Amino acid sequence: MSEPDLNGAYALSGPEDCLQLYAGWADSYDTDFAAGMDYLLPAQVAAAFLEVGSTGPVLDIGAGTGLLAAALRGLGFAGDIDGVDLSAEMLARAGTKGLYRALHQADITRPLPLSRGYRGMVSSGTFTHGHVGPEGLPPLLALAEPGALFALSVNAAVWEKLRFAPALERLGDVITGLDLREVAIYGTGARSRDPSHADDRALIVRFRKL
Repeated sequence: MSEPDLNGAYALSGPEDCLQLYAGWADSYDTDFAAGMDYLLPAQVAAAFLEVGSTGPVLDIGAGTGLLAAALRGLGFAGDIDGVDLSAEMLARAGTKGLYRALHQADITRPLPLSRGYRGMVSSGTFTHGHVGPEGLPPLLALAEPGALFALSVNAAVWEKLRFAPALERLGDVITGLDLREVAIYGTGARSRDPSHADDRALIVRFRKL
């Protein structure tokens, strides 16, 4: 079986594919993918979340190995962070870093077995090819307190394909302050590692729950 990579991740077609790919990628994800690709997106999302004075508890959606939580901590966020991800292996890696109050294995496109009460929702790299589309938003809104801030990355290549804009428009009676910011997903190090994806872009989608 070939080594996990972005092409494999973007070609996923369901939860079983996701579980298989990330089980084989968890141990090397931070060094192989994040460092090798100069992965900027977790820090971009963390900065967008914190620049408006956000508070916890926060749910890290598609937490993976904890890169976004690490970026939040690195920027001085001291509140509680919980993480949720489909992959037990990725969560096991995240759990070694001392970043989270709790970690939960779950499919975020379904009603989540978590208690309501989050004041923030963050996500980096989860709303993308072969992973999660706008169907993941309602279960997350159900867990958020009124006034909770969302800062979620959406891969720019799937923004129109998966119809994120109409989905957010339909949520107009439960969200406010929608703000979009386009950012680079990778730094210059990606050019030698994976030129075909080096210039990939994402939208950081920010809003509050009413």
